[in-house]
Amino acid sequence: MMDDIAFFFLNAFLFCTCSASPPNFVLLFADDLGFGDLGCYGHPSSLTPNLDRLAAGGLRFTDFYCTSPVCSPSRASLLTGRYQTRSGIYPGVLYPGSRGGLPLNETTIAEVLRPVGYATAAIGKWHLGVGANGMFLPTRQGFDQYLGIPYSHDMHTHYPQYAGQGAAGRTLRGPFGDALFEFDNTIGNLITALEKTGVTNNTLVIFTSDNGPELMRLSRGGNAGLLKCGKGTTYEGGMREPAIAFWPGTIRPGVTHEMASTLDILPTIASLAGAKLPQVMLDGVDMTEILVNQGKSKRETMVFYPTDPTEKYGLFALRLGKYKAHFYTRGATHSGTTPDQDCPVFAILKAHDPPLIFDLEADPSEHYPLPLTGKPDLQALLERIKKVKEQFEASMVFGESQISKGTDPNLEPCCNPQCSPKPGCCKC
Repeated sequence: MMDDIAFFFLNAFLFCTCSASPPNFVLLFADDLGFGDLGCYGHPSSLTPNLDRLAAGGLRFTDFYCTSPVCSPSRASLLTGRYQTRSGIYPGVLYPGSRGGLPLNETTIAEVLRPVGYATAAIGKWHLGVGANGMFLPTRQGFDQYLGIPYSHDMHTHYPQYAGQGAAGRTLRGPFGDALFEFDNTIGNLITALEKTGVTNNTLVIFTSDNGPELMRLSRGGNAGLLKCGKGTTYEGGMREPAIAFWPGTIRPGVTHEMASTLDILPTIASLAGAKLPQVMLDGVDMTEILVNQGKSKRETMVFYPTDPTEKYGLFALRLGKYKAHFYTRGATHSGTTPDQDCPVFAILKAHDPPLIFDLEADPSEHYPLPLTGKPDLQALLERIKKVKEQFEASMVFGESQISKGTDPNLEPCCNPQCSPKPGCCKC
């Protein structure tokens, strides 16, 4: 089933140790899965029994964020614990002919774990570059093994279409629901394998998604639930993701409203494995206290960059505690077709001074900006937000853009390598 699901939207990063005490890690990264897509997150007709089982037996997050509303930069942040602006994975995403990729001087989770004896594997979509002679592939980034595709399958269709005999026509949700059920079955197979090998109680499984749903695909593009907009935007629907942590005997079943991010996975895994952190500016924090004790998060702030970040505009939005401030808003092609006029590409860039501020606990849908006039407490909050923004942007050094390095047709995967002219002749 794994080769089938790799062409849907699952990434699996496997980190295993031969030692008896440090835990194994299985990191499952969905593609374009929305906050409202899973049964355990409230969708009335999704069939996701295995993910629902992980959520019931583990810790379900309500306030978990990716770092970008599109794939490549989000994946870079997951693996490095650093915002994509530092590593240069911007603007947009890498393509089959892209010359650039995740810089080799960036330290991935796999490279953090290798010195302490872990065997590592990446399975599924990579989307962080190939480069000349495969220089950017996972096996050059610390992973011992790699089985998957280097780019999104819409460089065949990105939104879900595949469902095998055990899933096709089985759900009430149509093609998307069937593909999601196929996806869930694969996760069930992985968990069964852990149980059969007797390592479940020594394995931390983390599940989340790279960005929000591609709403332009209508009912076949996913669902952000009560959150605003989706993929391509810095509204909550584009960047707040479902997330589950499962570790029987260590993580108690429950729900946490503490803020966390894909950025936090690297420092957390390093802490649990007894590995050294890379000597670079990390944006992630250790969330072991949340996982093990359902305690408080070390993260108070989350920043939101658009798909095309620049030093000129800086942050589009910033979350501080339960409040989120939008300094700029803009729609996206990926979030077209929704009734909300703020979501499609026709919603052009707007600057907000003062920023729009939302209380995400009272208003997670970002419908009602707080009135600042005549509110001293909110004016004080605004000043604090501005100060946090200023301090963060002062710490940000933009890395050289890897995506702006251009493309070379000869780098594209080709089923007929000797053909000409490329890339047209590569289609089989």
